[in-house]
Amino acid sequence: MRQLDRYILRQFILTAIFAIVAFVVVFLSVDMMENLDDFIDHNATLGIILTYYLYFMPEIIKLTIPVGMLMSALFTTGRLSTFNELTAMKSSGISLYRMIIPLLAFSLFVSAASIYFNGWIVPQANKKKFAIGRAYFKKGIEYISKNNVFIQDSPTRIISLGQYDDLADVATVVSLQEFDAVDPTIITARYDAREMRWQPDTKSWTLGNGTIRTFTDGKESLSKFTSLELTLNFTPDDIRKKQEHPDEMDYTSLHRFIENQKRAGQDAARWEVDYYGKIAFPFASFIVVLFGVPFSSVKRRGGLGVEFGIAVAICFFYMIFLKVSQAFGYNGDLHPVLTAWLANGIFLVLGIYNLIRVQK
Repeated sequence: MRQLDRYILRQFILTAIFAIVAFVVVFLSVDMMENLDDFIDHNATLGIILTYYLYFMPEIIKLTIPVGMLMSALFTTGRLSTFNELTAMKSSGISLYRMIIPLLAFSLFVSAASIYFNGWIVPQANKKKFAIGRAYFKKGIEYISKNNVFIQDSPTRIISLGQYDDLADVATVVSLQEFDAVDPTIITARYDAREMRWQPDTKSWTLGNGTIRTFTDGKESLSKFTSLELTLNFTPDDIRKKQEHPDEMDYTSLHRFIENQKRAGQDAARWEVDYYGKIAFPFASFIVVLFGVPFSSVKRRGGLGVEFGIAVAICFFYMIFLKVSQAFGYNGDLHPVLTAWLANGIFLVLGIYNLIRVQK
């Protein structure tokens, strides 16, 4: 059996690698043709373009791994069925359940490895890719200027920064407003300062050259200060995160960002959907194999063309379920965890049903 497992697994892995490489090449070619005008308009050199797509490649691999795994499952099993190898296995007492075990084990390993790949490798590459895009192409890249930065530090505190120097961790034209906890329409204090500087030793901010206005029982009092130290709920890293897309954040950074959003009283449903989606999406590689092997174990007319069409159709419907559930999750109509796992759950049930009903 070990020799048979190695034989099946070798075909499966080689087909998966070929499929992923083919999809990556097609994806890169199409994207490069679409962005050709931007490259020319911004006088991008060949080195910049190659570096951009080098950092873009992990994102493409992340998206194509489930497709490649599904294609490999369909083609490998379909080939065994076409050349009657699957029939010979069944005649010798080897069931489809036993034949699928090495494929499921390998796909589960790929899913586990993809969690790390998607959670840390891809965000780091995306961060560098977005940086090149912002600097050279300035198209299709989300960017928030460091001028006029607004931060809700807590449910009762709002801070605005006229400008922020990322290198020195210094903000200028700073305004901090405190509101009543019972009635948030009532302002209780306002701090205005010429600058605000981060103190890494004490993990606090120091306001310089400003005024404090307090409002009590309809009366206002004013005082001035040259230096005032405040402990706030955000750090320079949080300001930088406001410029980042979820695809640029690893699991740890995104989870910290979500907690900061919640502490500030903001709706973090959209970010939570992306966070749990980073964990759920890698398991699509396992589910599509469970779905595809029984489906292609039955002989069909048309050969490889039919298998390819089936793979495209399955991926199409999977992406529809994924995007529809994401839309409901972003709006807060579905719990973020349910949103992230809904497509996987539906196809897992279909895969188990298909495995039970197919001839063993």
